[in-house]
Amino acid sequence: MNNLNPCNICPRKCNKNRNKNIGYCRIKDKIKVARCDLYFYEEPSISGKKGSGTVFFSGCNLDCVYCQNYEISHNNKGVYITIKRLSEIFLELKEKGANNINLVTPTIYIPLIKKALIKAKEKGLNIPIVYNSSGYEDVTSLKLLEGLIDVYMPDFKYMNDEYGEKYSKCKNYSEIAKKAIQEMYRQVGINKFKNNIMTKGVLVRHLILPSLTNDSKEILKYLHDTYQNNIYISIMNQYTPLKTVEHIEKLNKKVTKEEYEEVIEYAIDIGIENAYIQEDETAKESFIPIWDNKGVKKKEN
Repeated sequence: MNNLNPCNICPRKCNKNRNKNIGYCRIKDKIKVARCDLYFYEEPSISGKKGSGTVFFSGCNLDCVYCQNYEISHNNKGVYITIKRLSEIFLELKEKGANNINLVTPTIYIPLIKKALIKAKEKGLNIPIVYNSSGYEDVTSLKLLEGLIDVYMPDFKYMNDEYGEKYSKCKNYSEIAKKAIQEMYRQVGINKFKNNIMTKGVLVRHLILPSLTNDSKEILKYLHDTYQNNIYISIMNQYTPLKTVEHIEKLNKKVTKEEYEEVIEYAIDIGIENAYIQEDETAKESFIPIWDNKGVKKKEN
C-alpha cells in the first residue's frame, strides 16, 4: 500500500487508482523523472559553488499555464524508474559533490520518495534534502516526510485565489499554501547554514507575475507578519513568457524593471531582511534545463 491507490496525496483528492489509471497529475503510481544532475541556478545557499543535486520529477498536481518546465510538468516527458533506482541516484549525486539533494516537483510521489530516501540514508546519504515544490500541498502528506527533509523550498504563487483558478486551475491556493508552509516550518524550524549552504529551514519563493505587483505585496506582508525573519524569501523576476501564454494579454510579457523594484522596495519598507533578489536580465529560456534524461538510467560498467 503506497497511499496512491486510490490517490489522495495532494489537495486535488482526485481519488484515482494510479496503479490502473492516471491521476490529475497525469502520472501512474511509479516514479518518473526527466533529469538528475548538478544544477547551478538555484538560490546561492542552495546551489553554492558545487551545485545542487537536482532530481526533476515529471508530472505535477498544478496546471500553471506559464510553467517553464512545461515539457515535463504537462507533457510528462521523462522515464519511469524504481524506488531502488531513485535511492541510487541520490547517492550518485552525492558522489558528484552536490551540496544537497534537490527534489523538484515531488508532491505526487511523496510515499515513493520517502522509501527511496530511507534506503539511501541507510547507505550513507548524509547531505541536506531539499523539498522544492509549488506550495500546493496536503498537510497530512507532508507529515509523512517529517525527519527526512532538511530544507523546504515551496512557492507561494498567489494570495488572490482568482489568479490560482485562472492560471493554475486550482481552488483555495492561498489557504492551502499557508497551511503547507506552516507545517513545513513546524518540521524544520529556523534556518541554519554551514559554509553558506542552508542545512535546515524554510525558503519561500515568490515569482512576480506581470501586472500582479499588489498580489506580490500581499504575499510578502503575510510571510513577514507570520514568520518575521525566521524564514528566507526569494523574490524572483525570472518570469519567462513562453508560447503557452501568447494568447493571454496579462502574461505574454516580461515583468518590468519598475514592477520588480516596486516589490523590492515594499519588502524593505516592511522590514524583510532575509531575502534573495535577482539582478539584471533573468527572464531567459536558457535557464530551462534540457530534458534529456541525464543521470536517470544506471550507467553500464
